[in-house]
Amino acid sequence: MSKPVHKALRIGIPLLLGISLIAFIYWNTSPSDRSLIIENIFKANPFWVAISLGIGLLSHLSRALRWNYLLQPIGFNVKVRNSFLIIMMAYLANLGVPRSGEFLRATALTAYEKVPFEKGFGTIVIERVIDVLMLLIIIFITFIFQATLIGEYLNDYGINLIMSIAILVLGITGLFITLHFIKKTKNGLFLRIKEFLNGILEGVSSILKIQNKWPFFFHTMFIWVCYTGMFWAIKYAIPGTENLEFSQLLVAFVAGAFAMMLFPGGLGGYPVFVSAALAVFGIASTAGDAYGWLLWISQTLLIVIMGAISFVLLPLLNQDR
Repeated sequence: MSKPVHKALRIGIPLLLGISLIAFIYWNTSPSDRSLIIENIFKANPFWVAISLGIGLLSHLSRALRWNYLLQPIGFNVKVRNSFLIIMMAYLANLGVPRSGEFLRATALTAYEKVPFEKGFGTIVIERVIDVLMLLIIIFITFIFQATLIGEYLNDYGINLIMSIAILVLGITGLFITLHFIKKTKNGLFLRIKEFLNGILEGVSSILKIQNKWPFFFHTMFIWVCYTGMFWAIKYAIPGTENLEFSQLLVAFVAGAFAMMLFPGGLGGYPVFVSAALAVFGIASTAGDAYGWLLWISQTLLIVIMGAISFVLLPLLNQDR
């Protein structure tokens, strides 16, 4: 299979699945239920929607500040406004082409702040590693409070944790074998790959050289507090979800996180997974669907609007670069 075809399938299949899931849910929801879901969304308390959006915006700003703490140890003091605008551009890009935002971030950082691509990309890699660790911590906390329910939910969607761990271990082993081969080889192509990986490694190692460790730790915690805070705020916006406990919202948060991994930007899957998680706690499907769709639509619109503005503002504010 050619590389363009493989790339098109890798992007197109999850996108098609998301759209298909939306169509499936639509046709399997009665007209009266669809009307009630739409009514719940339009009757949502705008104050709490605005609070959720504000919390989301704060998380993006905090991520920009945290990114700068990773860039400083490798010798670059990036303007906060540029970091923020680049991140919003990247989020918008990821909605269309999954994982393209990471490359866009590193490329824009090179263009506007003269940070070598591989070093900037290395800091993005370590960000992703930290995000995965934080998500695992939240999943662990959620398991403590809702162990039985989480297990049943994952089994219903065919997610086998033991198999997932085994695949992860095999992948890490294969990665180490590949890196060992690259390290020992004298082949010209692999030497260039080695040079590129060394640049990434320098960016990744920046976390070991951070001088402002406590601010970095604060922003890491603050980002994820904001992510869960967005869920907390929306529960007050939809009738029927206001009495959800925080531990119950964490279950919906984990479900939404899995949907974000499976579908581009969570398209289709995010509201469905979140609604299914809330249904475990007796939340009516109409209220759960409204909750999931409102949360996804509001945060997606925030990314679309801020991302589009960033695409315009970034070059205008950096004409000298």
